[in-house]
Amino acid sequence: MTATAWNTTRPWRGIMVATTLPLRDDLSVDYDAYAEHVRRLIDQGCDGVVPNGSLGEYQTLTDEERARVVRTAVEAAGDGARVMPGVAAYGSAEARRWAEQAGEAGCGSVLLLPPNAYRADERAVCAHYAEVAKAGVPVVAYNNPLDTRVDLTPKLLARLHKDGSIVAVKEFSGDVRRAYEIAELAPELDLLIGADDVLLELAVAGAVGWIAGYPNAFPATCAELYHAAVAGDLDTAVPLYKSLHSLLRWDSKTEFVQSIKLSMDIAGLRGGPTRPPRFPLTRETEAAVRAATEKAVADGHR
Repeated sequence: MTATAWNTTRPWRGIMVATTLPLRDDLSVDYDAYAEHVRRLIDQGCDGVVPNGSLGEYQTLTDEERARVVRTAVEAAGDGARVMPGVAAYGSAEARRWAEQAGEAGCGSVLLLPPNAYRADERAVCAHYAEVAKAGVPVVAYNNPLDTRVDLTPKLLARLHKDGSIVAVKEFSGDVRRAYEIAELAPELDLLIGADDVLLELAVAGAVGWIAGYPNAFPATCAELYHAAVAGDLDTAVPLYKSLHSLLRWDSKTEFVQSIKLSMDIAGLRGGPTRPPRFPLTRETEAAVRAATEKAVADGHR
């Protein structure tokens, strides 16, 4: 089937891959390999990239590394609008500085977690998003209550959107029922799929984008799955989804960075090591990820 055209006016829509970051054996960043990875993803049908998310191990990067990753992504993508850097930070002022840096680099949007240094209340959450929005770059909220202990409920998201602080939400709660409540309370707020293993359910519920993990390893097949799902082509989407689901669910596990990098290695791409505190997978977990990945390869996914 033919992929839908990339949305230039709302560049956060479509498949935005939360990119892994290639590291050398000494755990230094291989920027050339990262640029090659970004180009490959776009060539294989993905719409853009999200550097400096958790998959990009942003918490372990120096300021210099983090800024260079964004510049590398913009240059490799060929259009800064296709790049949505993660700008999460302990302080709102720092997050705003990262958003300003993204704007200076020409990025089309940024991805922002709520405050994660402590369990912020609604007042603090709203102030945080308002502060970062002052950078002038469209802000996509990231709802990950499991990790942040701050839940961006549909009601709170509607308030943030009404205040002009956010344009979309990466919904990672796992509760697909929220899609309908978000649409009722904030119909102009773009819903983006935030977890690979609820892709089909949120696409059917009206999601207009996917901030994705497993396209790092299987970009072409994941692009086909996404476009079929949002087009309502269930004859294509459901078999693909069933075939991939044993793999996609690793995107929602604690070891998702190591798992996706291992899958990339098995698929013949550059995955490689992770920086501490992420250790290599245990033997049991590695065997499970390997089995799911080898099944995907055997099924012809790429």
